[in-house]
Amino acid sequence: MKTSIYMALVITPLTINLVSAKETMTALPSTELQTLQLEDIFNLEYASDLEINNKGDEVYFVRNYMDIQTDKKLGNIWKVDSEKTLTPVTNGLHVDFAPTLSPDNSKLAYISTASGSPQIHMRWLNNGSNAQLSHFSSAPANLSWSPDGKTIAFTRFVEQKAKSVVNLPGKPKDATWAKPAVYIDKMYYRFDGAGFTQPGNRQIFIMSVDGGAARQLTFASNDHRGEISWSKNGHQLIYSTNMRSDSDLEWTDSNIYSLDLSNLQTKALTSRVGPDNQPIVSPNGKMIAYLGANQNYKNYENTELYVMNLDGSDKRSLTAEFDRSINKIQWADNSKSLYMSYHDKGETFIATQPLKGKHRVVAKNLGGLSFGRPYTGSDFDVAENGTIAYTYSDPLRPADIAVTRKGRNTQLTNLNSDALDHKTLANIRELNVKSSFDGRNIQAWVAYPPGYKEQIKAGKKFPLILEIHGGPVTNYGPHFSAEIQLMAASGYVVVYANPRGSDSYGKEFAQIIYNNYPSQDYDDLMSVVDGVIAQDAIDEDALFVTGGSGGGVLTAWIVGHTDRFKAAVVAKPVINWFSFALTTDIYPFVIKNWFEKMPWEDPQHYMRLSPISYVGNVSTPTMLLTGEADKRTPIAETEQFYQALKLRNIDTAMVRIPDAPHGIYKRPSNLMSKVAHILWWFDKYQQPKS
Repeated sequence: MKTSIYMALVITPLTINLVSAKETMTALPSTELQTLQLEDIFNLEYASDLEINNKGDEVYFVRNYMDIQTDKKLGNIWKVDSEKTLTPVTNGLHVDFAPTLSPDNSKLAYISTASGSPQIHMRWLNNGSNAQLSHFSSAPANLSWSPDGKTIAFTRFVEQKAKSVVNLPGKPKDATWAKPAVYIDKMYYRFDGAGFTQPGNRQIFIMSVDGGAARQLTFASNDHRGEISWSKNGHQLIYSTNMRSDSDLEWTDSNIYSLDLSNLQTKALTSRVGPDNQPIVSPNGKMIAYLGANQNYKNYENTELYVMNLDGSDKRSLTAEFDRSINKIQWADNSKSLYMSYHDKGETFIATQPLKGKHRVVAKNLGGLSFGRPYTGSDFDVAENGTIAYTYSDPLRPADIAVTRKGRNTQLTNLNSDALDHKTLANIRELNVKSSFDGRNIQAWVAYPPGYKEQIKAGKKFPLILEIHGGPVTNYGPHFSAEIQLMAASGYVVVYANPRGSDSYGKEFAQIIYNNYPSQDYDDLMSVVDGVIAQDAIDEDALFVTGGSGGGVLTAWIVGHTDRFKAAVVAKPVINWFSFALTTDIYPFVIKNWFEKMPWEDPQHYMRLSPISYVGNVSTPTMLLTGEADKRTPIAETEQFYQALKLRNIDTAMVRIPDAPHGIYKRPSNLMSKVAHILWWFDKYQQPKS
């Protein structure tokens, strides 16, 4: 379990033209090298949402692409077979996702926005027929087939009537008055990317695969958000939810429940404090596997793989001695072991975990789902015969589909060959350094501009960008990143690292920043910069730093503690922990898991860790960049730092991205705009190029 915060209008007299910014993004003349350009973002694709058939010779997946006309990420379902033949399953300028095969593989259920809103659709694979099965007012999720293939279980939001405490008298008929006041008394009343929450809860439903009305099965005033698993006889549903009366304060305390379909009675199968989720019934119907952790109110806990009997008895962890978090699980067909994915040192692996004994790695190089920055997002699925399909990670390509059969790995797709094969991209090389603070090993990766080796022979030294990940409990790795590649294509060496507090290095490494962030992660990052300078041709008078979310926090902290960087871009940051803790959309979660006291009980501690406390030290020209609709790290955080720098007459600018939430690049052009502004700011403060 990790607890992370995961962020164009310019407010100074500067303007950015995306075309002119693009023209600066070539390390060598275009006649010599074709490098990645800003507009290439719209040519990139990646695979996600994998579903492999029982025989292991066909993989269904979502082929994600960027539509330049609507400036949206769209996706359709495709199929690739063992002969590497690609076949479209759906098409259209909308989003199709969550493909889910029936037990006999004759049908494919999926969710599509083809009608204008997310609905359940069905494709009969034997004859190619399609049908929209649902017409809901809210989006369905978590599709799960019954063992006999006749029913689908799913979740969807059920709205309740909004509270109103006053009724204004005297309104004439046909009069136009102001919008009514909105009465709010919920703990979580808004979420980043979704806006203000509506009254109601996500409930479990079932419906026939032949269509017709859906039947609601749960009615409690709590949300059912996760996966649903059927018992082998089809008489029970297994799911996770938080049934606490104080669930708003104990947001992550979910447990596993069974629901008897004959009488709708529920039974708690787990009862500890902490998140238990992702329940999956074994193929033989005797056991349930699930993921969970004890709630110790820290910024991180290892998520372990557990199994128990179908009635909830004999619970045991299979990975208690494994110092990594488990991300996803799936039973082997013989019910004697499970497949699990996990992060280790910035990379993702799949291993088999027997019910007794140690795990064994069976696939590696997973990833490629992050797209914008080099995070470790991935997916996998396993066929009845043990063939594993997974999203394949390549530092030079977004996610493709690969399979492993009996130890043999095969890449089935090359979705970006047309867009990238003729481009020269940045090579990525691993770097390990010792932190100047305590000698800990800090892992990093360096991206070298196209033509780097040829130019250093002529004596050229390169500007360096330190790019810092968010979270803070996440991790970077050797994965494709459009942002890193675009920066390198503009002639910069780029280094990105996993300082203390990152996950994939064990519990102690992640927890060391609890109630102490930022702190010595600063020393880790400075040691990484020193390590690059020691080994590469770096212009020490042209050092730059940027990062988003948690990386924005650290960037703002850095400029308050050193003047070694020529310029900085602080994206979607926390600047003041006191104000952030009381304005972010997840405020109870942040306070309970990152701090030991409420802000008003220990304001000195909150402010000691706040970059705003060190703004008086800043001399580095600093741009701030945040989405105006960001509810995770609200734009007021950005405004505090910008206005403080203005009062001190430090060169600064604020870039406000209209309508953008914390995930800025949900619109492809916003990713372009973010990179263009960063590069424009850094180019402005470079010494004249040789």
